[in-house]
Amino acid sequence: MKLSSACNLLTILGPTASGKTRLAVALAQTLSGEIISADSRQVFRRMDIGTGKDLHEYGAVPYHLIDVLEPGQECSVFIFQRLFLQAFEEITARGRLPILCGGTGLYLDAALRGYRMVEVPENHQLRAELADKSDAELIEMLVKLLPDQHNRTDQTDRARTIRAIEIASYQPDNQAEQEPFPAISPLVLGIRWERTELRRRITQRLRQRLEAGMLDEIQKLHDGGVTWERLDYYGLEYRYGGMFLRGELNRNDLFQKLNAAIHDFAKRQETWFRRMEKNGVVIHWLDGAGDPLAESQQIIGESPA
Repeated sequence: MKLSSACNLLTILGPTASGKTRLAVALAQTLSGEIISADSRQVFRRMDIGTGKDLHEYGAVPYHLIDVLEPGQECSVFIFQRLFLQAFEEITARGRLPILCGGTGLYLDAALRGYRMVEVPENHQLRAELADKSDAELIEMLVKLLPDQHNRTDQTDRARTIRAIEIASYQPDNQAEQEPFPAISPLVLGIRWERTELRRRITQRLRQRLEAGMLDEIQKLHDGGVTWERLDYYGLEYRYGGMFLRGELNRNDLFQKLNAAIHDFAKRQETWFRRMEKNGVVIHWLDGAGDPLAESQQIIGESPA
C-alpha cells in the first residue's frame, strides 16, 4: 500500500483515549512512515505516564517530537511548528512518509493550516499597561481577543494570561518577509467513538495510569525541581495529581474529579475538530469500534492521484 503522490503528510487525529497511536504505528509499518507527535505534553522528558506516551506501542517505528524538552521548559505553538517543519523536511528527504499523530488542536492547526507562525517578542509597553489590571479584567480582555480559545490554562495563571494577550495582540511588521510555508498536502484521518464508549475508555485508561505509578511520576518531577505551579500548567493529570499529593484531595475525589475533567477535555477536543472542518480541513472519520486500520487503508487507496 502506498499513499498517493498527491499527499505528502498523513495525519491521524482524535480525542484522548481514541487509539490514535496504535493506528498511526500500524499505518507507519505499511507505508514506510515515521510518526510526528502533535501532543503538547509528550515533548517533555520523564513525563511518560501522565501524558500517555505508550512508547512500547511504537516498536521499530521512528518517532519525533517526543522527549525533546526538559520538564520546566515551555513549548509554545511557535516552537512546535518549527520542530514539526524540521521533522517533516528531514523525513521527506529520507524518502519516507511523515505521519502526524495527536489531539492538540492548536498544534494540528499549526501543521495543517499552511501559515508560518512568528516568534512574538515581549511588549514592555503593553505589559506596563496591563500591570494594574485585575486577573478578571485580564481574562475578559483575552476572551475578547480569542473568543474560541482552546487552551484554558492561559486563564489560570496571571503571567500566562498576559503572555496570551501579548501574542493575540501582536501585529508583525514584516509579515510579507516571513519564510514561505512548505507545500504540504495532507490526508487527514480522524477516529470517532460513540460518546458512552469513549467515556468508558477514558475511565479505564485513567485507572491504568494510576496503577502504573502516575502519582509517583508526579512526585519525582516535583522532587526534581518542577514546581507545583508549573505542574499545574502541564495538564489535568499533573494538576489533580499535585492536589492529591499536597493533601488537597483524597484518593476518591482525585479519581472522580480528574475523570470528569478528562471527559470534558475530550468534548473540547471534538469541538475543536469540528471547527477545523468548518475552516476547510477535510477529515475522513473512522469508526473506532469497527476496524479503523482497514477503513483507513481503503481511504488511502482511494485518495486522488
